Amino acid sequence: MDVRHKKHIGSRAPVAFLLRFLYPSQQIRNDLSKGDLPPMNIDPILQAARQAVWLCREVQHNNFKSATKTNLDQQDTEPVTIADYGSQALICRTLSEHFPEDAVYAEEAGEQFATLLSDEQRARVVQLLATVLDVPVTTQDVIRWLDFGKDRQGKAARTWVIDPIDGTKGFIAMRHYAIAIGMLDENNEPVGGVMATPGYGDGVSGYDDDGAIFYVRDGKVYQEPLSGGEAVEISPSQRTQSASIKIVQSFEREHTSKERMRRIFDDAGLSDATVIDMDSMEKYALIANGDADVLMRLPLLGSTRRHKIWDHAAGVALVLAAGGRATDLDGSPLKFTDGKNMPNQGMIVTSGVYQDALIKATQALLAEEAQSS
Repeated sequence: MDVRHKKHIGSRAPVAFLLRFLYPSQQIRNDLSKGDLPPMNIDPILQAARQAVWLCREVQHNNFKSATKTNLDQQDTEPVTIADYGSQALICRTLSEHFPEDAVYAEEAGEQFATLLSDEQRARVVQLLATVLDVPVTTQDVIRWLDFGKDRQGKAARTWVIDPIDGTKGFIAMRHYAIAIGMLDENNEPVGGVMATPGYGDGVSGYDDDGAIFYVRDGKVYQEPLSGGEAVEISPSQRTQSASIKIVQSFEREHTSKERMRRIFDDAGLSDATVIDMDSMEKYALIANGDADVLMRLPLLGSTRRHKIWDHAAGVALVLAAGGRATDLDGSPLKFTDGKNMPNQGMIVTSGVYQDALIKATQALLAEEAQSS
């Protein structure tokens, strides 16, 4: 983490780790976004994200201690299902209590929880929620929380977009995953976000084995350890030398066309940049805080797969609020106006320095491919 472009804004006194992790000392009222909505206190959302991380780590530590790249495909995905539902239930519970008029888009649904999970799986989710919340929890509570806000989609002045665990394979393999909560204003613009990244750590500022949480407050973006501690204002890197540029891309080949992207990077003047494969939406956070410079997603040739808004809303909000750029492949803004699906194909997200060069190189490649097809 390059701390040169991060501004310290305060610290919290250390207390017992678990209490710090789940209930860090409260800040004063915070603006989550720079839009026209009234100020809001984001502390409950930050706390819910931290609680979700605790739940997810509990599931990981009880099921995936031996997970590696080689045995990933053999791992049982049942624990991921349990963590997914538990994480979303915690976040939606908080939103229902503090923002009852808002809408929500999220991956999981109450009906799925009631019909697709076994009795044992549902009981495990309920037990984990009761433990982290320290209150009695029923199956009906979980169903109600999971479905909160879905009946107001397209009608509310503010919409939350939740990915309870982004990066399933990273979660199983004990690599990187994210718990992401994006916020759209009445025009469906991504103006706010909270992202917990349990795998973040680089040996600086106490992040080892801790993870970080990123959030938008009053139009600015901040980062702090998940367990509480010093918060810093962050902004994208302004590195210009190609040899110093770090490109982050999806760990999984089925998500993006890496060979074609390699040509785009070369044509954009980034032939000697460092390319890092990484799971999850955490890649957006690394653009926002300057740890990385370029994130690109180029669909496979012939792919008609639509991007889901919960895979990108929180990350795009962080990057834009921090001062970076996020567009589709032709330079148009990323849109969150078509329900759960995005109309854009592919995306280019950068600190801003190489954005135009990457758009130009991408368009040249696509034009060449169109001519030869």
